[in-house]
Amino acid sequence: MAERFIIEVEPSKPAKDGKPSVGPVYRSLFAKDGFPPPIEGLDSCWDIFRLSVEKYPNNRMLGRRKIVDGKPGKYEWMTYKEVYDVVIKVGNSIRNCGVEKGGTCGIFGANCPEWIMSMEACNAHGLYCVPLYDTLGAGAVEFIISHAEVAIAFVEEKKIPELLKTFPNAAKYLKRLDTNEKLVNDQGSKNQFDLPLKKKNDICTIMYTSGTTGEPKGVMISNNSIVTLIAGVKRFLESVNEALTMNDVYLSYLPLAHIFDRAIEECFINHGASIGFWRGDVKLLTEDIGELKPTVFCAVPRVLDRIYSGLQQKISSGGRLKSTLFNIAYARKLQYLKNGCKYHEASPISDKVVFSKVRDGLGGKVRLILSGAAPLSSHVEAFLRVVACAHVLQGYGLTETCAGTFVSLPNQFDMLGTVGPPVPNVDVCLESVPEMEYDALSSTPRGEICVRGDTLFSGYYKREDLTKEVMIDGWFHTGDIGEWQPNGSLKIIDRKKNIFKLSQGEYVAVENLENLYGDNPVIDSIWLYGSSFESFLVAVVNPKKQEVEKWAKQNGLSGDFNSLCENSKVREHILGELTKAAKEKKLKGFEFIKALHLDPVPFDMERDLLTPTFKKKRPQLLKYYKDVIDTMYKDAK
Repeated sequence: MAERFIIEVEPSKPAKDGKPSVGPVYRSLFAKDGFPPPIEGLDSCWDIFRLSVEKYPNNRMLGRRKIVDGKPGKYEWMTYKEVYDVVIKVGNSIRNCGVEKGGTCGIFGANCPEWIMSMEACNAHGLYCVPLYDTLGAGAVEFIISHAEVAIAFVEEKKIPELLKTFPNAAKYLKRLDTNEKLVNDQGSKNQFDLPLKKKNDICTIMYTSGTTGEPKGVMISNNSIVTLIAGVKRFLESVNEALTMNDVYLSYLPLAHIFDRAIEECFINHGASIGFWRGDVKLLTEDIGELKPTVFCAVPRVLDRIYSGLQQKISSGGRLKSTLFNIAYARKLQYLKNGCKYHEASPISDKVVFSKVRDGLGGKVRLILSGAAPLSSHVEAFLRVVACAHVLQGYGLTETCAGTFVSLPNQFDMLGTVGPPVPNVDVCLESVPEMEYDALSSTPRGEICVRGDTLFSGYYKREDLTKEVMIDGWFHTGDIGEWQPNGSLKIIDRKKNIFKLSQGEYVAVENLENLYGDNPVIDSIWLYGSSFESFLVAVVNPKKQEVEKWAKQNGLSGDFNSLCENSKVREHILGELTKAAKEKKLKGFEFIKALHLDPVPFDMERDLLTPTFKKKRPQLLKYYKDVIDTMYKDAK
């Protein structure tokens, strides 16, 4: 029997007084003797940095590529001590502007060394660091500045016009702007300020999340949440023999305005490791990876999907002999992994001869690839586990849980398609959702994921009403539906609020179906819709360009990708593939898709169809595709 990676710490509870039943409370097997205590001396985010400066003053900390004659060169580095010296000057400058402990400081721009130095200056003086970002939608920056009463902001030069659009309303609070260049050259001021005492429960950052409807919510995260998370990550990595060291290198390109990247970088700083920044252009990302040679690579599924598609294209265009050799090596290693072999023992010769080129494409030194923020397709995850010559781990967490709450384990192939067991600093349970027929006490436990622990947020800023909706008896209700697997890993299968009723009275759990249909190599993304006035489902699909063009060529169809997406034969082919998948997965008749529309343009933030963490904005999708939906329903009858 497979090992179970969770332990029960509290029994289940039956439904009572109108409250739904709750499954057993579990925690990580790595916390069987208790949660790891915060590292000694770490009471605040400032301590994370300060102690590393003391311990690793000459280690490389922050790096960027120098551009000479328009061409990128090697990474140039600032040491921990050099960064510290700038941070102290910046902190004095902020205080000389009259901003005191508990004040708010905004940061607006792409990831860069100045971003981290601004953040550390806030940490030094107990200020609330408030990331500003325009991908939350029109008016979001103005809303955040006004709502958080941001007094001073550090701004990337090219973002200044965007910030000025918020005037005159934002000027009621915002009194000073500083650019990145001014940040580095600032010599501080005549008045030197002592650093105030920081407490564990002090708020260190307010991160605004989009949600899918309504105004952005300011998630208050305390020093204690972050130092607790770091202790848990340390315990987890040590338990799976992948501990971080000062020799590790991280590529910073996922937005620092989100908790995923912020939390990872805090972990790296805690170990005296190195953080190199990309140039801000996704087309140049692989080039930056090749130059930096990171040891840990974090990504969202969109990035890994691009890597997967690019590799598939290279394989198919490499000639029959190379493709055949690759496919044989792939199938052989995949089978060994399924049989329980550790990844570096599964097929070392193939790793060296066949798959080393993939590893070299990621710089040649990556040992951990971590995917988060949204579900990763199982076929992409399986492919990368075979070819990347590195551990591929999928994680789950929210801003409200300070990022990582679950993460899959290295060398556990049976965790494919799951987010693994909980990290060793939280308790978790599933709460039944009767209206969606999810039962936390059934033989296959399913229900809303609830989390308890010190990593949780301190509430929504100025929105106690919203805080009370999700924080009940010390448990944070995530709104996501999970399903426990026999090995103690968790599979995300649905979203609590994304449920609708068809005209015949059947309820449809839309995200669960999208996950099932979406795990198909012929499509990139899918949005399902069901009208309460209709008896069947329709869908908008972003098809996979390479797969469409390949099928079209095999079937004698000509035209570019856009025109192929309008071709009824292509549409019928993809609908047929989805129908086949529905039959294989034994879906009910009303869960089959009866009509679909192919959109060659991926769902994006530019059209306000996705949140910055790539969650679908369903009301906006419905509005955008209203005419398409109406036509599909009309033509399908």
